[in-house]
Amino acid sequence: MREALLLIRPAPMPGDRLSSVLSAALDGRATEEICTAQALAVWGGAGGLRNRRILFAIALGERGMNLEWCAMLAFLRGCPGCLEGSVGAVLIDGTGELYTKSAAKELVFAANLAGCAFVGQPLVEGTGSLANFTVQAKNAGTGLFEAYQGAAHHLADRLEAFEFPRRESPRLLALHASSHSTSNTMALWERVRGLLGGISVTEVGLRNGTLSDCSGCPYTACLHFGERGGCFYGGVMVEEVYPALRQADAVLFLAPNYNDALSANLTACINRLTALFRAVRFYDKAVFGIVVSGYSGGDIVAGQIISAMCMNKTFFLPARFALIETANDAGTALRLPGIEERISAFAAGIRAALLKSQPKETP
Repeated sequence: MREALLLIRPAPMPGDRLSSVLSAALDGRATEEICTAQALAVWGGAGGLRNRRILFAIALGERGMNLEWCAMLAFLRGCPGCLEGSVGAVLIDGTGELYTKSAAKELVFAANLAGCAFVGQPLVEGTGSLANFTVQAKNAGTGLFEAYQGAAHHLADRLEAFEFPRRESPRLLALHASSHSTSNTMALWERVRGLLGGISVTEVGLRNGTLSDCSGCPYTACLHFGERGGCFYGGVMVEEVYPALRQADAVLFLAPNYNDALSANLTACINRLTALFRAVRFYDKAVFGIVVSGYSGGDIVAGQIISAMCMNKTFFLPARFALIETANDAGTALRLPGIEERISAFAAGIRAALLKSQPKETP
């Protein structure tokens, strides 16, 4: 008998469309439900949120807000470890065309820091008009709402079925556009890399004008090149990144904060993955990140990786997927208080997510 799904859902609002979507998604499934921040805190205090399959289901009001969910989010942010060992997915229903994705990204980031992993493409969102289901409805020969319900049901199926695809000898692809000699991000990576025993690492640099951004080829052209393992624009993406990514079990972005955003070359890399994505899905691959900000904003950059690689490109998100630090002058990252412990914990998280057999600790 399958374990009951844990549904974390703020109490329904008047005219809540989400109720009908959940009825379709959860039909025939055993569930337990948490509807208030107070109940969430009680469950969390008793360890009841750990090692569960969790479906977060949030209905946003007219202004893109849900006050009970805000209280729940505050609890998750203040309770590290309360979701340890759990795997999650997200349903967001909006009354307008805005805020569904931003609310989901905020949710996933907070829950991930609290120990929750997420399946690849963990979000099903319903905007007010449901125009975001136009293509799915056309392909399925249904109405927009029926496509929405079908997507929610499929998400619940994937949540229940998810297992970490651990390997005896996993492969990790590290992508960067930084200088080894001056970058705090690269300094942290070198320390992390030294702790990844049992994992084969391929590192690809994307600096110095080697990478052209995606120019938005027609769908059929993009699909044509993607099915052949290439892209119209060629270069380092086709020669190095695509082959390495096909073989990899995980990708790690070495992502310094550039103006509260990923660097131009890393952004271009993600955009150019679309050609490969036309032909290959990445549900069995993990995504990680090392994010370093000179002043603040590491959460913004980490959120961009979540949106682009997990929500969009279908990579699954292991718990605490990113090492996020603040360091300005060259060399300061490795002198931060407690950094060695955080580096060790991050490397251990990568090993735990990817390795079938964990290496024994050295006495």
